[in-house]
Amino acid sequence: MRAVSGIVRKRRVKKILGMAKGYYGSHSKQMKQAKEAVTRALNYAYRDRRQKKRMMRRLWSIRINAGCRPLGISYSRFINGLKRANIMLNRKSLSNLAIYDYKAFEAVVEAAKKALV
Repeated sequence: MRAVSGIVRKRRVKKILGMAKGYYGSHSKQMKQAKEAVTRALNYAYRDRRQKKRMMRRLWSIRINAGCRPLGISYSRFINGLKRANIMLNRKSLSNLAIYDYKAFEAVVEAAKKALV
């Protein structure tokens, strides 16, 4: 009797179609279309997990700049002042300060300004 890939193939198909659940039309029903759609989706997911980190850092920089400008300093001079003042705060925490605790952010900006002089 020849070996047909019964259970192995069923498991593989079930796995792919399970991952393609909710896809439009034949992309969730037929193996060939589902496999292509799932492969593409996994590639996008892999790429975008890395892009998300870049986008968040850009967003934090924009928020910090928006908080700095009314206080009379640009983003690049502010970051330079922080480095000179040995203030080790990352952009995420600086962004949160600028949004949620502006008084504390003003104090950090003043410290950075003093270090620049």
